[in-house]
Amino acid sequence: MARQAPTPIRYLLQGVNYAVFMALVWYFSAAPAVRLIEPDEAVLTIAFAHAGQLREPCRRLTQEELNQLAPNMRRLEDCPRERSPVTVEALLDGELVYRAVLDPPGFFDDGGVDVYFSAKIPAGEHDLALRMNDSVRVDGFNHTAEQRVRVAPAEVLLVGFDKKGGFAIHGSEGGS
Repeated sequence: MARQAPTPIRYLLQGVNYAVFMALVWYFSAAPAVRLIEPDEAVLTIAFAHAGQLREPCRRLTQEELNQLAPNMRRLEDCPRERSPVTVEALLDGELVYRAVLDPPGFFDDGGVDVYFSAKIPAGEHDLALRMNDSVRVDGFNHTAEQRVRVAPAEVLLVGFDKKGGFAIHGSEGGS
């Protein structure tokens, strides 16, 4: 079968197809305005990974218990693997905006949890209170932070946690 030579009508139709395609691309890249956040809003994001404390304290083995173990299995303390659930709360101007009780993952409930929460908040000054309990042996919250923060419109107020320093608040004029 012989190949047909391109005709001017084919070029014209191909040009029309490209023009329609480019017009659609232009329209959807510029026309439908997408606004993820209003001009007077900011974002509060809480994000960190944390392992709860051990459910039970380590226990020192007696000499009799050590003698019953094989020499290569002897250790001075017996520490259980299971960890406590982690409870996290965030209050903005005295109102609870986030609360989660996160059970430790893993076959032996010995893993750390990942905390992630993000919400739109009004821009301006706020009283931010953060609380966390990572031990079933403690009543109440064993990690707390309260701070007056100022967030600008479209700003992200990021909250992290470090075992050594506690809660860390970034992105506010009053924060770190």
